[in-house]
Amino acid sequence: MGIVAGLDSSPDFTRIVVCDTDTGAVLKQGYAPHPLESAEGGGRPSDVDPQAWLLSLGEAAGGGLLEGVQAIGVSAQQNALVPLDGHGNTVRPALAGNDRRAQVAAVDLIDGLGSREAWAQAVGCVPQAAQPVTKLRWLARTEPEAARHVAALMQAPDWLVWQLLGRPARRTTDRGGASGTGYWSAATGAYRPDLVELALGHQAMLPEVIGPAEPAGTTPEGLLISAGTGETMAAAFGLGVRQGDAVVSLGASGSVMAVHHEALVDARGMITSLADATGMHLPVVHTMNAVRVLRGTAEMLGVTDLEELSALAMKSTPGAHGLALLPYLEGEKTPNLPHAAGTLTGLRRESMKPEHLARAAFEGMLCGLGDALDVLRVRGVDVRRVFLLGAAAELPAVQAAAPMLFGTQVVVPQPADYAAIGAARQAAWALTGQLPLWQGAAAQIFEPGEELAVGQAVRQQYTTVREQAHPGAFS
Repeated sequence: MGIVAGLDSSPDFTRIVVCDTDTGAVLKQGYAPHPLESAEGGGRPSDVDPQAWLLSLGEAAGGGLLEGVQAIGVSAQQNALVPLDGHGNTVRPALAGNDRRAQVAAVDLIDGLGSREAWAQAVGCVPQAAQPVTKLRWLARTEPEAARHVAALMQAPDWLVWQLLGRPARRTTDRGGASGTGYWSAATGAYRPDLVELALGHQAMLPEVIGPAEPAGTTPEGLLISAGTGETMAAAFGLGVRQGDAVVSLGASGSVMAVHHEALVDARGMITSLADATGMHLPVVHTMNAVRVLRGTAEMLGVTDLEELSALAMKSTPGAHGLALLPYLEGEKTPNLPHAAGTLTGLRRESMKPEHLARAAFEGMLCGLGDALDVLRVRGVDVRRVFLLGAAAELPAVQAAAPMLFGTQVVVPQPADYAAIGAARQAAWALTGQLPLWQGAAAQIFEPGEELAVGQAVRQQYTTVREQAHPGAFS
């Protein structure tokens, strides 16, 4: 029996799991928050000293946690850009993955290449504020002196792997991490240095993209370090997601991703074409509105929390007595309606009850995510089951409505450190040379059953309302 470790360096903390190489059983765990100061006005800072990630890592690994470990895998927050000078030192603090300052820079880059379609064809995605390529344009425009000193680019997982290896001359990344940069194409498997130059104003050294099972290197002490990857890819690997599976994440906003055999180029820019941690592809569709729809409805109804809103919704019936809610409260990405507002239709005296509005909120949120899922299905992505992630996935109203509205089996995994587990699984792969067949996540399973036809009718009602309010939104 071997022992491997996986560490996940999220925006807020480092979590480490030590696993049995053969079974994936978690033997030990460690945790430590990042020593970060809150941003002005609260929330996460946009500029982060990467040393904070190392300090957190050291604390999480304390007490002999890694004793006997033969290999380590690294998962880390995506899109956190670490700009380095010619000596490998940081030019400025890392630009965190959640940094939204570069929204204008994203528009600037789209115009610079000519169109959204041109970007989708080039690298499988359209620039967004969080992406490294957009951060580079922001840096060149806002901090030109710092930009001039940038000689090399890394992301959080790449930088951590490099530090663990003792900062060797060779710098590496994996397909998953590279695919989110905006200057590497999952379709061609190649960088687009011209896009780095378009954004930054000059060329910069980029890490070598290595295969999913290829080690990044070995420490002087003999500890093998695997390729590393982004949190999304690591979590999918830790869950055991495979072809035929989709993952729907319920945060304030939402996302739908699925494992697919090829990269998908979407001229409309609704699909972000990422690579996964296994050599496959991971097309992703984002929505602006998910749990924020439920929270807004709860506030409007004077309900204290989402559990109470769920209980209220369960008193209604599918279709919410004719109420339909288009959940575009913050505009929407899918479909591309940035200036839209929410729409509530079907108001009649008998439908104007709190339980029906609560039900309409859950159905509207899930139908919006169903639209995102259909964007992938229309492109030939096979979806036989849907993994539902996020705290809201535990709500009875979500579990009751999701199978019938998605039209497929819904899996709600038990909470676990899936990104760290995925990183450990990658380490086991690099150590043994064989893809570890670890047991999948423990989960609740929900089937659409006899309510499938009812769910289709609710989806049709929602689609009719969407087409009336926003004709041709998906055309």
